[in-house]
Amino acid sequence: QVQFVESGGGWVQPGGSLRLSCTASAGDISVRHIAWYRQAPGKQRIFVAAISRNGLAVYESSVTGRFLISRDNAKNAVTLQMNDLEPADTAVYYCNRNGAGSEDAWGQGTLVNVSS
Repeated sequence: QVQFVESGGGWVQPGGSLRLSCTASAGDISVRHIAWYRQAPGKQRIFVAAISRNGLAVYESSVTGRFLISRDNAKNAVTLQMNDLEPADTAVYYCNRNGAGSEDAWGQGTLVNVSS
């Protein structure tokens, strides 16, 4: 089973940018469709963006045009470039297979805090 590791979160002012990274401490993610999810305080985890094995990307409507998901299969990594961040983007961000649910193993996530 793949063990996902997220990194790159932090504090940023509104309008700023962050770049999140998703790797695997065990397993090969290059053969999988991978997605980013986020869970805001007091809310359920939701889908943010996904990328297929060959690089086709889809986005949740609120991040379209601001976030960019990409992958480097040689490095076994998927990244999420987040631009023009808003306070509503504040959440813990996770990566996992596209379509993952509560039955899947989840990493620790990485916290993104957008505030002034």
